[in-house]
Amino acid sequence: MKRTSAFQNGLIWFGAGVSLAEILTGTYFAPLGMGKGLAAIFIGHVIGCVLFFLAGLIGGRERKSSMETVKMSFGAKGGMLFAFLNVVQLVGWTGIMIYDGALATNSIFDVGIAVWSIVIGVMIVIWIAIGVTNLGLLNKITMALLFVLTVVLSVVVFRGNNPGASAGDAITFGMAVENAVAMPLSWLPVISDYTRESDKPFRATLASTVTYGLVSCWMYVIGMGAAIYTGGSDIAQIMLKAGLGVSALLIMILSTVTTTFLDAFSAGVSCESLSKKLSGKTVGIIATVIGTVGACLFNMDNIMGFLYIIGSVFAPMIAVQLTTYFILRKDSFAAAFDWPNLLVWAVGFAVYRLMMHVDLPTGYTLPSVLITMVLCYVVNKLVPRGAK
Repeated sequence: MKRTSAFQNGLIWFGAGVSLAEILTGTYFAPLGMGKGLAAIFIGHVIGCVLFFLAGLIGGRERKSSMETVKMSFGAKGGMLFAFLNVVQLVGWTGIMIYDGALATNSIFDVGIAVWSIVIGVMIVIWIAIGVTNLGLLNKITMALLFVLTVVLSVVVFRGNNPGASAGDAITFGMAVENAVAMPLSWLPVISDYTRESDKPFRATLASTVTYGLVSCWMYVIGMGAAIYTGGSDIAQIMLKAGLGVSALLIMILSTVTTTFLDAFSAGVSCESLSKKLSGKTVGIIATVIGTVGACLFNMDNIMGFLYIIGSVFAPMIAVQLTTYFILRKDSFAAAFDWPNLLVWAVGFAVYRLMMHVDLPTGYTLPSVLITMVLCYVVNKLVPRGAK
């Protein structure tokens, strides 16, 4: 297998970070004002990116995809539950990202959301067909162009404007922290699909985490700044009014393709965990087609509920993984089901949903993960099993 370098992994996650969904999520932080908003973005990303790093490190060390590493904690068949849920959420993300990209692009050049959805979908299929390890020069050129265009976007948003008054308390600090955790958390079931192919797992995982974390924060700040400094949240229209017609179009399309490609491709990789007879590339292309059709047919403006569902499923999942891999050093891959860990996950899911009703400055992902980790440790000590 052709190995990827830390630099290549960094490029992949730079493309993932430059995302319309992250910019739009950043606009929700405006009521906090710039100071508190920045603090919430930073704290949330530190929490989310630590989990992101540890999840990627497991896959990099073990040379396993994200869903194959899950089987180490929940059993060969038990892990299939999370593989299936991951495919569902990734197909959902594919549709959401294509919809957001088409909606923004259509506001610049109005030919219809369905038309732009198809254009973006076709480009994603081309990216998948080329493959992660073969993108090479194309990926470097795309990321360089995205970097320049994002700098231009930042200047447009922040130049020569005085911040307006923050609008009430529509969002608490704890909710804002949780919204910042949500994005890196949503990538947890994906990261190992790329670090497993790295020549130096630790460096590649660190490069992926730092790059994604910084770029994601940058996108959140752009969205928050747009809402505070310009009084609007439509990034495409802000760029259009600044005379960035072609540049705006390129940002909308390229950022959507480079981010959504990872969702669709990993949907295929996760399906390989369900059955070795399935081709990851083929399923990734099918996921793109389904997402494109969904973007053409359905309204996908509000994604916060979707993010919370993802968090409630995958936060306790990674808590169990971290405990069994780094602390208990147990591997259940040879077993069909690891029932104690599956039970712990179910309790962790319930804890997360209950914590959503408690407004804490840290958000509820961190305390729910810590509670689940402690519970996992205690249960595994009470139900001893041989390590393999």
